[in-house]
Amino acid sequence: MHSLVFLCAQKVVSHHSTVRGALEFIPKELYPVLFKAAFMDKRTLVLQDLVQTWPFPVLSFQKLLRKCQHCDRALLQEKPNKLCVQTVILGVVAYLNEALEDRLHSQSKRQRLQVLDMTGLQDDGIDQGPESMSLWSRTVTLAKACIDVSKHQSKCTKRTSKRRKGPYSSSVALPPPQPVAVEVHVDLFVNSTSYGVLKDALQNNANSMLRLKCRDFRAEELPIASTVGLLEFLDPTGVRQVDLRFNNLGLSGLRVILPHMAKFTNLVSLKLPYSNIDVRRLSAGMEGSLHYFATQLSRLSCLKELNLGSSRLSGKLRQLLGDLQGPLESLELAFCYLLPNDLAYLSQSLHTPTLKKLDLSGNNLSDSLLQPFQHLLEEASSSLLHLDIMECRLMDIHLESLLPALCRCSQLRYLGVFGNPLSTRGLKNLLQRTMGLLYLQLVIYPYPVDCYSENLPWPPTSSNLLNGSVDEEKFSRVSAELQQMLLTASRTDAVWTTNLCRHNTLDYFNL
Repeated sequence: MHSLVFLCAQKVVSHHSTVRGALEFIPKELYPVLFKAAFMDKRTLVLQDLVQTWPFPVLSFQKLLRKCQHCDRALLQEKPNKLCVQTVILGVVAYLNEALEDRLHSQSKRQRLQVLDMTGLQDDGIDQGPESMSLWSRTVTLAKACIDVSKHQSKCTKRTSKRRKGPYSSSVALPPPQPVAVEVHVDLFVNSTSYGVLKDALQNNANSMLRLKCRDFRAEELPIASTVGLLEFLDPTGVRQVDLRFNNLGLSGLRVILPHMAKFTNLVSLKLPYSNIDVRRLSAGMEGSLHYFATQLSRLSCLKELNLGSSRLSGKLRQLLGDLQGPLESLELAFCYLLPNDLAYLSQSLHTPTLKKLDLSGNNLSDSLLQPFQHLLEEASSSLLHLDIMECRLMDIHLESLLPALCRCSQLRYLGVFGNPLSTRGLKNLLQRTMGLLYLQLVIYPYPVDCYSENLPWPPTSSNLLNGSVDEEKFSRVSAELQQMLLTASRTDAVWTTNLCRHNTLDYFNL
């Protein structure tokens, strides 16, 4: 149910001409609810006018679009509307251009807007329809806006310079225009197609009236030199996460890139999945690179999250993590070919008692890793909120031995067991035994092996399970039985699903 104030705001923003003529008389306290109403109803003309005349120093999507007393929808949790986001950016550009012209004509006005905070907008990478705006698109749009503002700024500077010259080229003592700038707090996603425009925007960042301050930086499929170049342009104080994936870096490439991370003194999260790291057959020279990589990691004093997914780290976990200055809270080691001594080290390390998120998907936990993993689970049970053990070849018998340790994880919110060869009986046992985990809200479970249309090879591989044909009628009955068990136990708050895409797993910063 909307509040009366919000309903009135919706009515007001439905008439653009009325709003435009009344903005100078509207109390500034009403701007936030008018912004929310205009954003929700896609009143782009009103939205641009509101932004252009924004009376506060900060315009934050996080604060304006989260659920509050005026509106029962949390717009920040929805995919951002493309037109509305573009309109906000255009409004800021128009505000800066107007401020620039005022200063050009020596009209002194106090700067209002100073920070545009666009962090926190939803972008799960799926179902990006024509009305939504992805992180990549927002990055490109903002970069182009920065370039346009810089060009206009340069033209105005030249005009000002000409006006300052007297008839005999002697300088006229006119006061210099007061600087005005808006800092955009933003998450950036760049790949090879957007590299050029983002580089151009960041190169002029220090002197531009529209300045990008990156919070989370993600780069995919970029050459090493391009990645290093962009990292050098980023404001070091604002970066909390660097995510470099599919860049084929290898240890030699990481040796080049990691030293450039040291300047990010507030870096909390480092993600390096699919970086083509393989330590199983190291030459003498590569041993040195591994040691250097570990040394550079240890210099990141604020690091709390590390993702080395799809790296072949067999037997080297102690060397990589042993010198870190503080404990990790999120560790992703999916498909890392881990050995028993890796998990044995981890269970005894300073990291385990603080782990909130652990991803060991793709490691074979059904054999020699089973007992070390059980011990690791026991040691992490007091802090663990998020556990991914997908495609780990776990059968009913293995899960049965893990359940006592798993049921000790009293804070667990998410469990991923998709891609494991579990039967209907095994799944029912898992649901029944974990019913007491009151915070467990989301379980991603596999299609039971007894619901496949054809005889699976035994034990089935992940590929067999992913590519096999499921008897939908059988599975529908099993799914209904699981839902009935949840209903009987009054646990309808918990979601049990096989859908990997529709339910976002917990991000470390939201844990």
